Amino acid sequence: MAETKLTADDVQRLLSDPSGENRAVTAGKLARQFDEHLLTEQERQLAEEIFRLFARDVEVQVRRALSTNLKENPFVPHDIAMALAGDVDEVSLPILEYSTVLNDHDLLDIVRGHGGSKMEAIAKRSQVSEEVSEALVEEGGEAVIATLVANQGAHISDKSMERVVDRFGDSEAVQRPLVARPHLPAAIAEKLVSRVSEDLRAALASRHDLSPELAADLILQSRERATLSYSLGSSEEEVERLVEQLAVNNRLTPSIILRSLCMGDLKFFEYALAVRSGIPVINARMLIHDGGPLGLKGIYEKASLPETLFPATHAALSVAHEMDYDGRENDRARYARRMIERILTQYGDLGVEFEHDDLEYLLAKMNQLPSDATIIQ
Repeated sequence: MAETKLTADDVQRLLSDPSGENRAVTAGKLARQFDEHLLTEQERQLAEEIFRLFARDVEVQVRRALSTNLKENPFVPHDIAMALAGDVDEVSLPILEYSTVLNDHDLLDIVRGHGGSKMEAIAKRSQVSEEVSEALVEEGGEAVIATLVANQGAHISDKSMERVVDRFGDSEAVQRPLVARPHLPAAIAEKLVSRVSEDLRAALASRHDLSPELAADLILQSRERATLSYSLGSSEEEVERLVEQLAVNNRLTPSIILRSLCMGDLKFFEYALAVRSGIPVINARMLIHDGGPLGLKGIYEKASLPETLFPATHAALSVAHEMDYDGRENDRARYARRMIERILTQYGDLGVEFEHDDLEYLLAKMNQLPSDATIIQ
C-alpha cells in the first residue's frame, strides 16, 4: 500500500525533481492530511497557501490531485474550492459533485455560466436544493435533467417537475428516472402517463402505492381511468391542480366525472363540478351534499353535464353517502367494488342508458376488485 502521508523524503524529492508528477504526488498527500482539528493555526495557514499555489499550477494532473483529495474535505477555504470548481472538467467535477464548501449561490453561478458536464456533476450531489434544481432544469440538456431526476437527494418543486415534462417528457432517458421517483404529484403523473411506453406505465403505477387493480387500469384502460388512479389518495391541492389542468386541456369530460364518483373519489367529483360551474369548491360541496331536491340538480346543470346521466350520478352519490372504507387491507378496492355493485344493481331501474364503454368499464372494474368476502390473513 502506497504511503499517504507527506514525509521528509517527499519534500526532498520535490526539491530535487520538481516535475509535474512529483508535484501531483505532493499535492495529493498534503491534501489528504489537511484536517483543521489536527493542525496548529500556523500549519493550517501554511497548508492553505500551498494549496493556493497548487490550484494555479500549470499541470492539470497537479490540480486534479488536489481536487480529488480535497473534494469531501469541509475545511477547504472557500476561495480554493471555487478556483477548483471553475477549472477544466478533470479538476472541477469532483469538487462540484462532492464539496460541501460550495453554497447554492456558487452552484447557481456555475450552472448559468458553464457547460453540461459541470451541470451534470452538480445534479449528482447528495443534496440539491429546489433553487439549484430549477436552474438545472432551465439550463441543462437531456443528460443533465436525466441525472437530476434520478437523484433522490435532489429536491425538485412541482413547477420544475412540470417544466421537465414540458422539455423532455418524450425522452425515455428522462422518463425512466422520473417514473422511479418516490412521489409524483397527480398533475405531473397525468401529463406523463400519455407519453410513456407501456412498460413505463406499469412502473409508474407500481412506484406510487397503487393497488394491482389500479395498476392494471393504468396499463389496460384509457387515459381517463389512469388519471383517476392518481387522483385517489392525492392531497386537496394536487386534486385541485389535476382538475384545473384537465379543464384547461378540455379533458374534464362527463365520463371522467361519472367514473370518479363510481370509484368513490368524492374529492375529484367535487372539484370537477366546482371548476365546470365556476364556483368555489366550498360552495360546490354544499350544493352537492344538500339533502334537498335542488342542490345537486342545480350545480349539475350549471356544470353543463348531460341530463341523461343525472339519475346515475344521483344514485352513485347516494351510495357514496351510505358507504365508507372498512379499514382493512385493500379497503379502497373493496369499497369500489361495493359501490359499483350497488350502482349496477340500481342503474337499470333508473331508466338511464349508460354508454357502452362506461358500462363495460364498470363491469370490468367489478371483476378486477376483491370481494367483500376476501379474508385478510
